[in-house]
Amino acid sequence: MLVKHLGSCHCGAVKFEVEAPADLRVFRCNCSICHKKQNHHFIVPKRQFVLLTGTDYLTTYTFNTHLAKHLFCRQCGVQCFYSPRSNPDCYGVMPHCIDSPTITSIEYVDFDGEHWEEAMNKCAESGNKNPFDIK
Repeated sequence: MLVKHLGSCHCGAVKFEVEAPADLRVFRCNCSICHKKQNHHFIVPKRQFVLLTGTDYLTTYTFNTHLAKHLFCRQCGVQCFYSPRSNPDCYGVMPHCIDSPTITSIEYVDFDGEHWEEAMNKCAESGNKNPFDIK
């Protein structure tokens, strides 16, 4: 069952709502950017995410393949969500940016993003084409 979570950046310029389970499955990735930012995220289809305010405050950082779009507030620097390379039709949302008391539990799942290609190939070989597939 999906619930509506409300979230924001630190300064409050960027506000969003996202429909996701109350029991979240959150990925801990060790790729270079997630490691530097200590980023954890859960994946939702873009249709379940609404940016309420802050379009003008968002700026984008890309690197390497430029497929992932790392959006963050240009005023306070907080990244609330991003468009992941693995799921371009989804958003990765940071659970620590959820303000409403709607999260019941968090299950952390480690992903070896430091070795991205190998990790994705292992998933494909095991029959799971994408470790970030949403249930």
